[in-house]
Amino acid sequence: MTQTANLTQSNSSNYSATVQEYLWNWKETQIKVIYETRGQGNTVLLLPAFSTVSTRSEMRPLAELLAANFQVVSVDWPGFGDSDRPRTDYEPQLYHQFLQDFVASVFNSPVAVVAAGHAAGYAMQLAQSKPNVWSKIVLAAPTWRGPLPTMSKQQSGWHSVVRELVRSPLLGQFLYKLNTAPSFLSLMYRRHVYADPAKVTPDFIQNKWKVTQKPGARFGSAAFVTGGLDPVKTREEFVANFQNLAVPVMVVIAEKAPPKSKAEMEVLAQLPGVESRIIPGSLGLHEEYAADLANAVKSFL
Repeated sequence: MTQTANLTQSNSSNYSATVQEYLWNWKETQIKVIYETRGQGNTVLLLPAFSTVSTRSEMRPLAELLAANFQVVSVDWPGFGDSDRPRTDYEPQLYHQFLQDFVASVFNSPVAVVAAGHAAGYAMQLAQSKPNVWSKIVLAAPTWRGPLPTMSKQQSGWHSVVRELVRSPLLGQFLYKLNTAPSFLSLMYRRHVYADPAKVTPDFIQNKWKVTQKPGARFGSAAFVTGGLDPVKTREEFVANFQNLAVPVMVVIAEKAPPKSKAEMEVLAQLPGVESRIIPGSLGLHEEYAADLANAVKSFL
């Protein structure tokens, strides 16, 4: 069920955004999901990357650039951004089901999708299970393995222990505070997310920090960081989602992505039938180099 909220946000590109609510039920819990629409034309769905600071606002620069040619929809994942963040078990099945239900409820014909980071895996799995959902797929700096599994090269039992510790009332709040301190966010952005450290200003980090301080924010974040939201467990599983697709796919590779992540992107670029582009940036290229990504998207769509 969807309903339109009485809120319109203006932006500098003169394409106002209509903010709406999608009420979604998961395991007897109703979750209010926030999404916004701007522009007119064929529809493009923007899926932000999963992260501790995940929010649809990171897709806003791209949305504003595309709105002159398309109707652009940007959504906050359940547990992130302005969407509800209940204390539930955030797991891949939740997001598989959410994406399937959201697309079926909000759109009445195939749409193009731009999926950043971990969102890529969910977009590709939906393409396999529901072949007529997407018209074209753009994957921006796609990833499939969370931070801790990437560091240790595999899933481990202690990852789930860390996840449960962060979910606990007192110790969890303390651990989450350490992981979201402005100094730590700045370090992560400079190392992995943005290519140009000069853009990681105190004001920028302050805005990102505010995203982390909403009630219940630590639950989805803990799941992502520990690999609990990884759409697959192996590269082979990820690559399998690209087999026998009737939908055109473009992989956008981040020129300065961390070596392990970039290697995974380059594997996808070698697959039959997959187009690829290399643009500046790192894992946050969809926000930092939105203009370059918009040009690639427009030419592909």
